[in-house]
Amino acid sequence: MSFKDSKVVIVGCGNVGSTIAYTILNQGLCEEIVLIDRNEDKAYAEALDMTHAVYFMNRNIVIRSGTYEDCRNADLVVVTASAPMAKDAHDRLQMLAPSMNIMKSITESVMEAGFSGVFLIVSNPVDIMSYYVWKLSGLPRNQVIGSGTTLDSARLCAELSGLYDLDPKSVEAFICGEHGDSEVILWDSATIGGKAVTAVMEDNAERTKKVTKDALHDRVINLGWEVFNRKGNTCYGIAAAACAIIKSVLFNENRIYPVSVLLDGEYGQENVFLSVPVILDKTGAREIVEIDLSDEERRKLEKSGEIMKSFQDELHL
Repeated sequence: MSFKDSKVVIVGCGNVGSTIAYTILNQGLCEEIVLIDRNEDKAYAEALDMTHAVYFMNRNIVIRSGTYEDCRNADLVVVTASAPMAKDAHDRLQMLAPSMNIMKSITESVMEAGFSGVFLIVSNPVDIMSYYVWKLSGLPRNQVIGSGTTLDSARLCAELSGLYDLDPKSVEAFICGEHGDSEVILWDSATIGGKAVTAVMEDNAERTKKVTKDALHDRVINLGWEVFNRKGNTCYGIAAAACAIIKSVLFNENRIYPVSVLLDGEYGQENVFLSVPVILDKTGAREIVEIDLSDEERRKLEKSGEIMKSFQDELHL
């Protein structure tokens, strides 16, 4: 896949969808971006506004509003549309019931256009919505990806790097499972500069200021809500995470990110979408990376899978 003729369609022009579009534009990830929203004026205005920004970006990218027919030859369709979240919400799963009809309509419209590319689902609850799109679309499992815990993992790396005044990219740590309360930090495989995080925390107890793993887990889970409750949405972090996934697919990077994919025996889980480390290339989810888990991590991941399956059952597919 090359820049020439590459095309990304974004369904949903709210804060998240529009910020993803602008981030793609800034990074020059594809030749054409198409925005779709049930509010056609909003999609048109967002595209027009960004078209004016292209002049200052030293790149030639077309961004416009469109229809589902534009999905026919798209490389990626990114879905951000969902039911609005209540201001006082503290659980993404509350969005399941009201979002189902929206996602069903979108998926059917995309597939009716003849789409055969990669779905990237960002809409919450992302794991359940990804499973729903996979079932409705009939696409192979590698072609339906949820943004999952990519952003959660970045938040964890940022928190750990802040303890030691480091660049976050010096930290490698994955959060797996649900994008939500039952997510699991894989502490046994987490490293800072190649050194186990557990050892770093023990050797730097004074600098760590008695921060515990449990406290970090709770902190990471609540960071998204802290942003949401203070400004009414989260957009920049998730847009950057989504664009990292998009870039890996469009540029055939073979990067590893913790994204939500269908598990079929991996990690002892079956028929459930959970976030795990995945190699991403032009085909979508090329390969699931199975990290050795501690007994505790495996139990927690199993619990997360059970919770997601209980909600999948409510879809009645």
